[in-house]
Amino acid sequence: MPHFQQRPHASTPASLPARRSGRLQSRGFTLIELMITVAIIGILAAIAYPSYTNYIVRSNRSAAQGYMLELSNLQQRYLLDARTYAANLTALNSSSAPSNVSSNYTVATALKTGTTLPGFTITATPVGNQLARDTACGTLTIDEAGAKTASGTSGAAGCW
Repeated sequence: MPHFQQRPHASTPASLPARRSGRLQSRGFTLIELMITVAIIGILAAIAYPSYTNYIVRSNRSAAQGYMLELSNLQQRYLLDARTYAANLTALNSSSAPSNVSSNYTVATALKTGTTLPGFTITATPVGNQLARDTACGTLTIDEAGAKTASGTSGAAGCW
C-alpha cells in the first residue's frame, strides 16, 4: 500500500489569512468610522465654541466693571481730599488701565456739567473683538451715585 503524504486542508489557518465571520480581519479604521468621528467632533465644536466666546466676553466685561468700580472709589476718595471730583484718570493716579481691560475697553472719566452738585461719569467703551461680540451690553457707565447703565439691548439689569 502506497504511503500518501497528507496535505494541509484548505480551511486550516496555515493556508489562509485569518478569517472572522467570513470576512478578512483588518486592522485600523474604516472610512465610515473616521467620518462619523469627524462629524461628532464637528458637532461638539459647533456647540462649544460659541459658549467659550460668550464666556470670554463676559469675563472681559467683568474685568472692566471691576476697574470702573475701583475708579469710582478713587473718585470718592479724591472728593474727600480736594472737595471736587477728578477731571481725568491722571488726577486719580490711574492713568493706565490693567492690560486685560485696556485691550478690550477704553475707560475714561469726565465731570458732570450743568448740575449744582459735583458729579462724574466713568465710561467703558468696548473696542476690537469685544465691540463686535458684546452687542448685548455695549458701552458701560457708572456715576457718582452708583447708577449703572449699559447701551446695549440687555440694559443695566442684564449687564451689571
